[in-house]
Amino acid sequence: MLRLRIQHATWPRPALILSDTPHPNCPQCNGNGDFEEDYGDHGTGEYAGTDWYLCTCWNITRSWLLMPLPRRPRWLRRRRAADDPWAPNGYSNEPPF
Repeated sequence: MLRLRIQHATWPRPALILSDTPHPNCPQCNGNGDFEEDYGDHGTGEYAGTDWYLCTCWNITRSWLLMPLPRRPRWLRRRRAADDPWAPNGYSNEPPF
């Protein structure tokens, strides 16, 4: 059974896609779509890392393009100043105190 949702994709271009979601009551992944497995070193038994596995209740490759979205024209894109990332064009509209 498919559990579909609409998502916004940004790569390779902006689009709306319809994608499958993990089963919310899955006993293996608890609805996350993946699960982790820690492993240790064979000699010492110390922690050596974590492996992530996709659950069988979810197919990440099952998605369909609904509608490509237009890109914003260059003249509408806002640029931020290098010295102040919060103020557009390097100017602030706050009065000095």
